[in-house]
Amino acid sequence: MRTAVHPSHSFLYGIHKPAYNVANQRGQKKIEELGRTVSGTPLTNQGNFPDGPLHVSGADWIFEIPNPLPFRGTTFIDKEWADASADHPQRIHLVEQEPLSLSTVLSKEQIPLTLLDKLPRPLLLALATGSTDPNDLIRLAELACCLQKDERGVPIGLIYNDDDRGRNRARISDHELFEAVANNPALPDTYKEIMVLRPGAQGGSEIVGEYAVEDETHVFEYLRRNSYIAGGHYAANMADDAIRYSIGSLSKNDMEGLRHLYYQRTFIRLADHLGLAYGTEQRTLSVDEMEGLRKKIIERISKDSSLDYTATLWGWNFGFDYAPTGYRLHASHQQIHQQYAMLPEEVDTYCGDPLKACGTMAAFGCGDMVAEVIQDYGEETGKDFFTDYLACIRNNVRMDGRSDLESNLIIWEDEHAMLFVPKAQTSQWELQLMALQDQNGAAVGNILEADTATRAALNYGIFLAQKSLAALGARMVTSIEYPKRLGNKGEKGQHLLYAFLPRLPQSPGAFSEAQLRFINGHYPEDFAAVCRQQLRQLSHIE
Repeated sequence: MRTAVHPSHSFLYGIHKPAYNVANQRGQKKIEELGRTVSGTPLTNQGNFPDGPLHVSGADWIFEIPNPLPFRGTTFIDKEWADASADHPQRIHLVEQEPLSLSTVLSKEQIPLTLLDKLPRPLLLALATGSTDPNDLIRLAELACCLQKDERGVPIGLIYNDDDRGRNRARISDHELFEAVANNPALPDTYKEIMVLRPGAQGGSEIVGEYAVEDETHVFEYLRRNSYIAGGHYAANMADDAIRYSIGSLSKNDMEGLRHLYYQRTFIRLADHLGLAYGTEQRTLSVDEMEGLRKKIIERISKDSSLDYTATLWGWNFGFDYAPTGYRLHASHQQIHQQYAMLPEEVDTYCGDPLKACGTMAAFGCGDMVAEVIQDYGEETGKDFFTDYLACIRNNVRMDGRSDLESNLIIWEDEHAMLFVPKAQTSQWELQLMALQDQNGAAVGNILEADTATRAALNYGIFLAQKSLAALGARMVTSIEYPKRLGNKGEKGQHLLYAFLPRLPQSPGAFSEAQLRFINGHYPEDFAAVCRQQLRQLSHIE
């Protein structure tokens, strides 16, 4: 079984220390001058054309770390890169976006601003995502769509046409440019609201939930009927009067609201399925009411294993960007939002005839792969996987043998949850959050098993993860949940896990990642230390 977790309560990994010979099969030389040094000395490519065979000795050591969860592949760390980051941890940081204003440049050069309207489309897309000047973006918005304005010239809405099916559709001349402009944080809020944030601006998805604390936060819950998730999903979006385009503007109240709607929707769906009363009036349940409902559901399903939907699905893509070529690089929109759904236990199977089922198969949920790891580990070692995994995290030692640097992987922890850097990061800056144990000492494996205090700890842990990553310069982060199946279908001892996966500029995801080989340039312990430092500097979230 390929896992770094070992019953000795220590992480195990490999170290490649390569030395090798290379037969030289080249027949010709092509010696050319590459250029000149500053002193005028010619510089050639002589070194690229050696004579005879080669011997490589003392090549970079490569650490090979099997992921604790084998289905997530293996991480490879180049010792030379990681040593440099250990000695200079400030390398673990992304530079902030520099101010950019084409309008200012044109004005200084006394070039008419109308030139902006005539730029080639790739340049328009680059400006729409890269400009920090509201004047640039307002002009691009005018190019992308038709705006309704009041007598003062202030935009108050969009102009709509009927399409060929009689449906109202906004008059948008360039959809990619429209999206790029509307998702730029520097666009004035008035334009953001009428272009994408006002309920109904992006279509007819019904609002079926709401969380609001006056002057503090406001979140809408949208139903996505025809979803890529069978049976639909829900989206908790910051409302048009609580615009959050950056993690810096995200508050603990916002996070509580986003997550409250996830908990509420899951508990209500389960209550409906089980025939439990929860009150049918159109209002938001209080935290205490949700906790009471959760306990009723737990009691009922402990006696009844007939649930059709036995898994949760939760995810969050933060950060929007377009390449000038039109490739969308991350989320569908910049506004902070989260998505969630429930998954069935099984699905009918077919073989050729879509109208005639021939059996059933287990419906996929990513948490099921964690359950399989627990089963395999138990069969191979006779031990509990998460007991050993937690012990490995707490007993962690550095791979480079240094005792003068920190070895702690844990960024934050309370009695309910732990935020940590995984030993084998699948994203260079990956963080994970793990729910710990309930009052009875049992592993908390899903949000139904999480009481009020545990849910609050999970909310706070997610908040801290995003804040620390953003403080290091991360602008695009994918967050996912690995839950245990609900009720009697769940694997005993499985802990609820969250993974936070930043997308970095120099890590696009290519053939290595497609093979589940993840390349890293720092030791996980150094990244944990840097994250702790960032959180200490953000005193307002202590």
